[in-house]
Amino acid sequence: MAQIKLHDQRKPLERWKLIGRCTVSCISVLLSQLALSLVPRFFSASPLFIQLILSALVLLVVVGLGRCSKRLLGVSGSASAFVFFNILFVWAVYLAVLRPAVSCLMDIAFNLAITMLIIGLCSILSSNPGLVTYGSSDELVESSVAEFEAHNRILKPSASVLCHECPTEGSVLGRRVRYCRICKGYIKGFDHHCPAFGNCIGQNNHVLFMVLLVAFLSTEASYVVCSSQFAAKSQIVDRTRLETSLSGNLAISTMLFSIFQLLWQAVFMTWHIYCICFNIRTDEWINWKKYPEFQDVVHSQPGQSFNEMRFKNPYDKGIRQNVKEFLGF
Repeated sequence: MAQIKLHDQRKPLERWKLIGRCTVSCISVLLSQLALSLVPRFFSASPLFIQLILSALVLLVVVGLGRCSKRLLGVSGSASAFVFFNILFVWAVYLAVLRPAVSCLMDIAFNLAITMLIIGLCSILSSNPGLVTYGSSDELVESSVAEFEAHNRILKPSASVLCHECPTEGSVLGRRVRYCRICKGYIKGFDHHCPAFGNCIGQNNHVLFMVLLVAFLSTEASYVVCSSQFAAKSQIVDRTRLETSLSGNLAISTMLFSIFQLLWQAVFMTWHIYCICFNIRTDEWINWKKYPEFQDVVHSQPGQSFNEMRFKNPYDKGIRQNVKEFLGF
């Protein structure tokens, strides 16, 4: 088999293009958060569950409008910048509105959590997920889609595998190396490409990704507690002001936003904990029919004209061993 050369094709975004995408993301955050503040403004008498559903609908409408503007105007934002500006917005609401009503202990806990969250986001944005070369696990290279498809026609591997049939367990090509079409690179231990973090999640940054999920959950949970303390104190002092003022509406809307984020991120984290326990990647679970090592072909019985293909996980070594392997022990 001839050696396949991989070339670095990723180019950094131009400065003005990057500034433009960040500006669009910042405007999108302001519009979405202001739209969310209308929910407690006009539905203050509704139960919290109803307000939460309405907030989710508002977010869906804002996302839909954002996609329409991208198609019509050709203007797009950055998912990672959108996440970052949302964090800054929530922090700003906390400092300007909630902080005077929050206990000292919760103030320290929230500010520490959100500071660590921002540091973690910056770290994962610049982290190397496990980009590899053909023949070396230490060099950083990538491949264009055209080169990958040419490779695909020669060796006939799956659409995301560099050479999963390589029998050498110790070689780079035998270490669950998958191809990411977004990054145009081969990633060792590829789980998925995360638009919110602007990077692939692979073997080198998978632990950091899980730590970030915990940081998001703890930050959002502490913010819900802080906003609850503010709402309780404001209702005792002046309930009318809480329901009519912009600051009061922002306090409630950001709390609803945090609760919504908590719900889906808890499910998301549960899924990734499951994957860790059984040593399976998200990409492998979704696209297992593309990977021969996950296929268990049951030959047809006499009289049947087809074989049945079932899922199997050749990497599952037991929960304890899988967790140790994930942590690098």
